[in-house]
Amino acid sequence: MTGRAWIGWGILLGFALGGFFDGILLHQILQWHHLLSLVAGVDGLRAQLLWDGYFHALMYLLAAAALWGMWRNRLRVQGQGGRLLAGALLAGFGLWHVVDALLAHWLLGIHRIRLDAADPLLWDLLWLALFGLLPLVVAWPLLRAGPTAGTGRGEGTMAVLLAGLVAVGAAIWSLQAPPDGRFTTIVFAPQVTPAEAMNAVVAVDGRLVWSDPAMSVVVADVPAADAWHFYRRGALLVGGPGLPVGCLAWGRV
Repeated sequence: MTGRAWIGWGILLGFALGGFFDGILLHQILQWHHLLSLVAGVDGLRAQLLWDGYFHALMYLLAAAALWGMWRNRLRVQGQGGRLLAGALLAGFGLWHVVDALLAHWLLGIHRIRLDAADPLLWDLLWLALFGLLPLVVAWPLLRAGPTAGTGRGEGTMAVLLAGLVAVGAAIWSLQAPPDGRFTTIVFAPQVTPAEAMNAVVAVDGRLVWSDPAMSVVVADVPAADAWHFYRRGALLVGGPGLPVGCLAWGRV
């Protein structure tokens, strides 16, 4: 193996960061779409939130695998770790948006960048150019020379640690509740009855704020420390400060 393996893992990390960027900005903050907004039969709030949560979980796994691979190959890069790290992250970030546009927007049609736009294709193209093609153009000269094989420890190690900080920062941000929010969103399994869902809220001295008609998605005012309690009572996902999945806590319901 050569230092190119390190670059490959760095590109994978950039790919995961691109997914975090889309999930945090488009699903949570701007709320322009969900992952499966245009998929027939997945029109319920519970299902949409679940798939957004699974999407973030996948990004966590990709980022963890990428950091592990970069750490194992850190000694293969000598004197160029910072340049290669920037190039790899930008390349992966851009690659995510190219894959998302081609696969999710146009081939599968599971969502578009902005569903309420008069011309969704224009938004798709603008997003692809700005966050897909531009990062790839910038990454090209940074990666073109390729790595220098060697046994330099410091440069590769510092680059991996920096990449880890970036990835952990993105993961932590994706778990945050909205700035003015103190509520917890709970997505219950289909077999949980409305009475059982209500009992789960009452059991932690919580206050019901909102629910869908079937109480499969519930927003409650509960102490953050007690939110994990819902997993023992049939919750599939729980959103709130410091809890997975953050995109649930941001959703305007």
